Amino acid sequence: MNNVIKSGSDRSFLTHDLGLPARVRVMGAPVDPWTMQQTVRATEAFVDRKQFAHLIGVNADKLFQMRDDPRMSTIVNRCEIVNADGSSMVMAAHRLGIPVPERVAGIDLMRHLCRLAEERQFRVYLLGAQQKVVTQTVEVLKKHFPHIVIAGYRDGYFSNDEFDSVIDQVMATKPNIVFVGITSPKKELLIERFRTRGAAAVFVGVGGSFDVISGNIPRAPQWMQRMNLEWLFRMMQEPKRLIRRYVVGNTRFLILLNKEMRREKHA
Repeated sequence: MNNVIKSGSDRSFLTHDLGLPARVRVMGAPVDPWTMQQTVRATEAFVDRKQFAHLIGVNADKLFQMRDDPRMSTIVNRCEIVNADGSSMVMAAHRLGIPVPERVAGIDLMRHLCRLAEERQFRVYLLGAQQKVVTQTVEVLKKHFPHIVIAGYRDGYFSNDEFDSVIDQVMATKPNIVFVGITSPKKELLIERFRTRGAAAVFVGVGGSFDVISGNIPRAPQWMQRMNLEWLFRMMQEPKRLIRRYVVGNTRFLILLNKEMRREKHA
């Protein structure tokens, strides 16, 4: 079966000019089978071209959001960059014989892109979390990347009716990279509104990364990350909110993967 697909926008320069592998489909979700460094290169290219890009990470939870919400499916398939942000997606790809080299976690990607922004003097905007948290995140980033240019920042507590005023506020700072730390689907809907408003920047959905970078929520120790148990650590931190997502979601994911493997075998 042919797993290579096209995105909803012109991305030909990624394969033709940068030599990056073509997009594939894993269990119905589009995935760019890139390493962290390849993702950074693609992001840099979009910034240099002054072209809008929506960078999103797909994990098991996002996969089911796509299946349950047609809006989310449309948005993800339209995104300019789609990473496998979840060990489950990398594992599934390998089981299905699809070449996805590694997990590109949102928080790790954010740090790599901040290093790129510091080197290239790209203007960075942080949008999301509580005001205290996003302020602390900016302080931490300035400590680790002393020459980074922070174009601006603000909290993520606003209604959908305020999208346009927030967009005006963000774009007035002329950012090159905007990190969006807001929950789904509000995050994706907001970024797509930036698209329709003609924004020329790369928008990176980073989930709860601001909480971790600011030090308000701990990240799993390295040994748990290496063993693909970061989800378990997160569930232990917030059991009431995440136990259903991970226990039920992981079970549903494995059932779906088994069906997909059987279908691929018969095909």
